[in-house]
Amino acid sequence: MLKKKLAQFEFVTLMASLMSIVALAIDALLPALDIIGITIGTRQVADNQLLITMIFLGLGIGPLIFGPISDSIGRKPVVYMGLLLFIIASFICVFATSIEMMVLGRILQGIGLSAPRTIAIAMIRDIYSGDYMARIMSFITVVFLLVPIIAPALGKFVLDHYDWQAIFYVQVLFSILISFWFWKRQAETLEISNRIKFTSSIFVDGLKELMQYKTTIGYTLISGFIVGSFMVYLSTSQQIFEQQYQLKEEFPYIFGLLAISIGSAIFLNGTLVLKYGMEKLVTTSLLAFFAISLLYIVLFYNSSNPSIGILLLFFGMQFFAIGFLFGNLRALAMQPIGHIAGIGAAITGFVSTIMAVPISTYIGRFVLGTTLPLFIGFLVCALLSIIILVYLKVSVKQQRAA
Repeated sequence: MLKKKLAQFEFVTLMASLMSIVALAIDALLPALDIIGITIGTRQVADNQLLITMIFLGLGIGPLIFGPISDSIGRKPVVYMGLLLFIIASFICVFATSIEMMVLGRILQGIGLSAPRTIAIAMIRDIYSGDYMARIMSFITVVFLLVPIIAPALGKFVLDHYDWQAIFYVQVLFSILISFWFWKRQAETLEISNRIKFTSSIFVDGLKELMQYKTTIGYTLISGFIVGSFMVYLSTSQQIFEQQYQLKEEFPYIFGLLAISIGSAIFLNGTLVLKYGMEKLVTTSLLAFFAISLLYIVLFYNSSNPSIGILLLFFGMQFFAIGFLFGNLRALAMQPIGHIAGIGAAITGFVSTIMAVPISTYIGRFVLGTTLPLFIGFLVCALLSIIILVYLKVSVKQQRAA
């Protein structure tokens, strides 16, 4: 029994580590955005947001390549392919001399990192299902969130003692260490009997199969709106805290504090999901996300930013609500499509991310002198998500009645 628990703990930690390379590649760079912008000659402060949003574009495109391949040749080789591409892309970023070259490097980084990110989810689905999958996803996400807590502080430390290029070298070193651990300790989870022959129509066939499941489509769209709204915060956080609030030195610690808010919700989700179920937690959290956004807009419409304490309180409540959404939405979307977990994770990840990038880019352009546009974006994304959720619930009731 103890051996089984230790094996599960290592699996959770290893899957979280694979996914956490994404967080390191995003969050460790936040304190350096201004300096990188000066080096590569960005003309507007908002252009620096592209260094964050464009990696998500790659994260959306990559699964379409790696997902089907993993269903055909197995999970492990695909992880190695993705991490190799990430390392090459990191060196493109290191030697970038223009915004175009940096954006190319960040997109390629995202494509590379989509492999460990997508395959980790597929491997979890290979082994677990239902609410227990959501529980495992919650524990993995808690471990994963340790990186966003420390990554900005790590980035600032490297920046203060070396230069911004060294942040990319740290990312490369981390990815190599995780690759070795994965190679040494993790067995292949996709049995040969369950593999699908790779053909030119594998994506089309997977998409046709996925389109039959209304709940998968619905929860994927909701995930896109939630990820998009959170991505606005990620891409503008440095701008908000360092420029609007003049908290340059405190920024890494504020970012880490807010990451704890999400982490605590995800940790609680691991216990509550078995008691109340994924659907009830998603419904409650979406309503809370909407209500908190609306309250902020009512209180601070046509006024300057509130004090930093009030802003952190609202952010903390928002992210606590979001913490119950990330893992549950992904698990609900994946639940009906376990038989095509690789291509399923690829398509759902692609749709939600491709939705999130334009949402984030558009809203982020308005977050200049005040945080109000950010909360308006939260409100709209929450409202659209609730409409989709209501539609799904009505459809399920009609199906049962029929």
